[in-house]
Amino acid sequence: MEKAKDSTSHTTCSHPLLIPKLNKSPNSKYAFAPAMIASVASLLAGYNIGIMSGAQLFLKENLEITDVQIEILTGIVNVYSLAGSLTVGWTSDLIGRRNTLLLTSVIYFVGPLITCVANNYFWLMVGRFVTGIAIGYMVVARVYVAEVSPAATRGFLTALPEVAVNAGLLFGYVSNFAFADLPVQLSWRLMLALGSVPAIFLGVGTFVMPESPRWLVMKGQLGKAREILTQISGSLEEAEAQLVEIKEKAGISKENNQEVMLMQKHHHERYTWRELILKPTSAIRRIVITVLALQFVEQASGIGTVVLYSPQIFEKAGLRSNRDLLGAAVVVGLTKTVLIFVPMLLSDRVGRRSLLISSMTGMAASLIMLGLGLQIVNNFMTAPTWIVAACIMAVLCYVGFFSAGLGPITMAYSSETIPLKLRAQGMGLAIAVNRVVCGIVTMTFISLCEAISIAYTFYLYAMIIGFAFVFVYFCLPETRGKSLEEIEVLFARKENGGERR
Repeated sequence: MEKAKDSTSHTTCSHPLLIPKLNKSPNSKYAFAPAMIASVASLLAGYNIGIMSGAQLFLKENLEITDVQIEILTGIVNVYSLAGSLTVGWTSDLIGRRNTLLLTSVIYFVGPLITCVANNYFWLMVGRFVTGIAIGYMVVARVYVAEVSPAATRGFLTALPEVAVNAGLLFGYVSNFAFADLPVQLSWRLMLALGSVPAIFLGVGTFVMPESPRWLVMKGQLGKAREILTQISGSLEEAEAQLVEIKEKAGISKENNQEVMLMQKHHHERYTWRELILKPTSAIRRIVITVLALQFVEQASGIGTVVLYSPQIFEKAGLRSNRDLLGAAVVVGLTKTVLIFVPMLLSDRVGRRSLLISSMTGMAASLIMLGLGLQIVNNFMTAPTWIVAACIMAVLCYVGFFSAGLGPITMAYSSETIPLKLRAQGMGLAIAVNRVVCGIVTMTFISLCEAISIAYTFYLYAMIIGFAFVFVYFCLPETRGKSLEEIEVLFARKENGGERR
């Protein structure tokens, strides 16, 4: 049991990205640079998922693999990510959020290189397995950003990883389009190899990032935590108030005029899982159900199929050439990326709940429109231009509404509602559910379309969103403007009959 080493210095900070400027109102700029660096992990996840959208066209031709093998290879990375998402909580609690990001950069560097030099299906699967571990580890970026963000701007900053995911998807689509005219045996290899480059920037960037102040508190390093909180909040008084609140949640008390860490049973790994899953309080139970439900809905809404199979969807709608298919996919990625700025600008003003409700409404309407368009296409030998345009517009509206609400808010809401002592493991569990559902959806899309038709597949996704709308409307409390330590109290209050809003 290690005693905390409290520091008496409150006006200096050894981290180059946090420049002291005290006695001012909270300003996100002190947390912005570290949040941006951490978000590169999410950018890499987006790239390594999205790149398969176009690469699969050339892989299939070059290595002569079947549609079923392509379907599995494309979606299995989400299942492989379980190896990362279920261990990232233990790793980030043991070595810290920052060092876990460094480890993530190494895995991201190795995975795509293995895949791009593969000459058979086995080595393709090995490369995707390694990449999948890194994708599972991306949860630490979301935890880190949530823990370094001041409450007033947390909605903006916690949206950065989601922006990065979408930027990564867009870069993947652009790479597909840029390398489409190269020889088939070279094009997909370059597409995949390019995914190792940002991993270098992430690895280097971790050396200038501050550690999460909340993790430092959990380890009893109160002096360092106070320094970082002071720079984030802009006020020594505000930092002290936050420190007291975080210490209480982390299980630290004052004894014999010295700060000491009470290593209570919930800080042990098995007790953390017991408190999270087996014997949770009513507030924790409600948080876990809410978080896992949101993670399920995000992927069961079908977003993974549009991300990974947009060329096939546009082919069903009437487009034919590879360049047209990949060009349309670039527009999808661009729309998905641009609209992500809506929740960044509005979540701290109008609230998470309102954005989720409007997002789900638009997504369901867009999927119904897409299903109708694809049904009509079947009545023509050559699809009229207006139907092709309507289907493309429906896809763009769908991904736009997703980016404007459900996508970023799901992750932001999850990372801010899980209490400090359970956050790393809780977010690992949340990402595990997210990735498993995504894997199931993407690995069954082609088969489901053959069984019930592509139109009815999208109707099914719309129905799932409809049920989710009811859950969000009646069950989700608003978290806008509340500190991470206040939110557990909010859920407990709601459990006892408090207000939804």
